[in-house]
Amino acid sequence: MMISPATLQIKWLMLVSWVGIVGENVLLEKTDSLKVVKKLGFSKCRLSIAVPKEFNYKNVQSLQGRSIATSYPKILSSFLNKNGVSADIHEISGSVEIAPSIGLAEAVCDIVSTGSTLLGNGLLEVDIILRSEAVLVARPDLTGHQLKILDQLLFRINAVQAANSNKYILLNVPNEAISKIIELLPGMRSPTVVPLAQEGWSSLHSVVKEDDFWEVIENLREVGAEGILVIPIEKMVL
Repeated sequence: MMISPATLQIKWLMLVSWVGIVGENVLLEKTDSLKVVKKLGFSKCRLSIAVPKEFNYKNVQSLQGRSIATSYPKILSSFLNKNGVSADIHEISGSVEIAPSIGLAEAVCDIVSTGSTLLGNGLLEVDIILRSEAVLVARPDLTGHQLKILDQLLFRINAVQAANSNKYILLNVPNEAISKIIELLPGMRSPTVVPLAQEGWSSLHSVVKEDDFWEVIENLREVGAEGILVIPIEKMVL
């Protein structure tokens, strides 16, 4: 019997190590003996049902009595059972999307990122079973020393993730506009304000969220901010 790389990855984590990073889809399919410590926000994908274009798919009930090819029989079985659907599941590894074209199955349940592979094989994504991403996982029986190390790891991951979602911003502002600027840029606690050599002006340093960046910049310009510099943050400890 062949063991998939994903199964080997889980077995190695359980037997040799005590903390690791794995895809949520792999974790749910291969084991229930590890706990999710933190969702990491990258390597996002979805596990979906896809059918040939000519398949008259209306809802999950359309799969009743059908044959479905997948590398995730556990997750698929759970989904079908919850919806009261009985289907013939064919477990295969690799190139699941070709199963309908070679007559192995009438539908597939596979990992989807952009959907281009499905389209290239004449398939349509019709139902999303699971949205997955990379997760930090750990064994549930960690000792006090291991828990301390895990806490330190989480602290560092959080610092890097916070830095990635924020930018450091420096700008010159007329003193009469400082109160308005602070309303727009509250910072982590309060902006740093440093008087400039030119009387009546100050340099203001703060942090702005990446998602709000362009809207905030426009608002800053409207209240008189000049010489705006935006700098990436390497680490951010809150």
